[in-house]
Amino acid sequence: MSNRNNENKRPAAPQMSLRGGRRGSGPPGMHGMGMPVEKPKDFKGTFKKLLVYLKPRKARLILVFFLAILSTVFAILSPKIMGKAITRLYQGLMMKMQGVPGASIDFEYILQIILILAGLYLFSSLFSFLMQYLMASVAQNTVYEMRKDVKEKLTRLPLKFFDTHSHGDVLSRVTNDIDLISTTLQQSLAQVITAVVTLVGVVIMMLTISPLLTLVTILTLPFSIIAVKAIATSSQKYFAEQQKILGKLNGHIEEMYTGHREVKAFNREKESVMIFEEKNNILYEAGWKAQFISGIIMPIMISINNLGYVIICVVGGIFVTKRLIEIGDIQAFIQYSRQFAQPIRQTASIANLLQSTIAGAERVFEILQEEEEISDSDSHVIITEPKGKVTIEHVDFQYKPDIPLIADMNIEVKAGQSAAIVGPTGAGKTTLVNLFMRFYELQGGLISIDGVDIKSMQRGDLRNIFGMVLQDTWLFKGTIRENIAYGKEGATEDEIVAVAKAAHADHFIRTLPDGYDTVLNEEASNISQGQKQLLTIARAFLANPSILILDEATSSVDTRTELIIQKAMGALMKGRTNFIIAHRLSTIRDADIILVMNEGSIVEQGTHQGLIAANGFYADLYNSQFVGDDAV
Repeated sequence: MSNRNNENKRPAAPQMSLRGGRRGSGPPGMHGMGMPVEKPKDFKGTFKKLLVYLKPRKARLILVFFLAILSTVFAILSPKIMGKAITRLYQGLMMKMQGVPGASIDFEYILQIILILAGLYLFSSLFSFLMQYLMASVAQNTVYEMRKDVKEKLTRLPLKFFDTHSHGDVLSRVTNDIDLISTTLQQSLAQVITAVVTLVGVVIMMLTISPLLTLVTILTLPFSIIAVKAIATSSQKYFAEQQKILGKLNGHIEEMYTGHREVKAFNREKESVMIFEEKNNILYEAGWKAQFISGIIMPIMISINNLGYVIICVVGGIFVTKRLIEIGDIQAFIQYSRQFAQPIRQTASIANLLQSTIAGAERVFEILQEEEEISDSDSHVIITEPKGKVTIEHVDFQYKPDIPLIADMNIEVKAGQSAAIVGPTGAGKTTLVNLFMRFYELQGGLISIDGVDIKSMQRGDLRNIFGMVLQDTWLFKGTIRENIAYGKEGATEDEIVAVAKAAHADHFIRTLPDGYDTVLNEEASNISQGQKQLLTIARAFLANPSILILDEATSSVDTRTELIIQKAMGALMKGRTNFIIAHRLSTIRDADIILVMNEGSIVEQGTHQGLIAANGFYADLYNSQFVGDDAV
């Protein structure tokens, strides 16, 4: 049983294209290298909301912070200590070369240094491991709670939300955006701490060796920043163009593959290939320029850094000859100077990634802040044995505040009657069904079942009264048995087979290789459209509803299958109140009452014969279809 409907009068859903890839995504390390970065609308506000999720894990985050400091400090101390070993080794060699009596290399001292270094590296790795382990726990627990909140929120959102948001948009927020938050928390947060501690520690260690060499190292930094900024600005427009044309190219490919039969039928293969090659060439040019220009960044930065190394080596060599510093200190300083630029690049990259992450979090929090459907009444009423009488009194409804759709509608359908709802596209037929099911709330008036206001009922209890068979069949990936059993929790094998027989589906099911164990794929394309419809009828039989809603279920099947479906639907309708949304008016001649809708109002109601005799709106609709069929 599916509660999904199509309604032409619903607000159009804003389209979000996923063709160009995940928003804010890109190859690792490309953020800050010319790649366009999506920025949040309210960085500060969204960051505070993210901190609310991190607050219960404050103790572990503090521990991560100290572990990151310890891991980095041990790593920073290593070059300085190694420099002492090199200095002692150099001194021993120089004394031996100068022929100093009894001169030798102090291997015992060097061994002690090596053991100290091994201990430092070991402790640094251990603390790093513990930091990553704790951070993984923090990240996964945080996004687990976030996913749980989003999932629970989605169950509380009204149908209006899903009608005004594309499925791709919602899916992207729930999966891609939360995954991006997870990745950033697990990797980037610890990297930020490490980068900051490394930068501060390296500068301090360099200052202890030589303030002048430290100044030389720092002076090379502005040149790198200026060069990177100039190149990044130039490449930004090419990356933006690349993403834009990639979306168009993917859209073209998607259209050609989903409509490949039509392309072949109209002999448009050459034109399709020509359009593809044109867009692909534009993508190649934009991509080549973007990658080439951004690829210049690293060589330029390396050249500037190497220039700094040359100056350090020259000046350091002079200092060693003048015995202002030791040779081991030069070796240590060169290592520190190499480490100096890395955290700066890393921090810039993480800063851009953080912008994209906060933008993703912002989209997730937008879902969490959506207006929820009205809560069920605490003192709810349960209709234990529903008869199926439906009364609509002075109902008003509108999707948009200033555009009324249904105004002062009054209908009464007695228990066991079949009421057909007809009218042109967009008249409000499916909207009326949505109001029955409380997918949307009334702006005014009253809908009651057996005299009970539906607002006084729990939504779950209300919807248990209804069954639906729609034109757009909905089956999930699973066995035929599981799809039929979806209509009733705890359905037995005998019940499943019985309703399949009642729906005229048992025969075709048994002709399949695996019978009731046949697995339907995601689109259920391994069975025909008519067979899908028979399974949905069987599912509705199993639910045994008091009120049945039928959308035109035979519009896309052959005549023979249509007769089978009509027989199944006829059996299903017996003893129930039925609402039939009719598109082909010839199928509802025997309805007890026909409700004729136009622009949200019931303009006529009565039997088929009576409405034809009245020669009004219904007669015009009926005759237009009849004359159209004759013309064909």
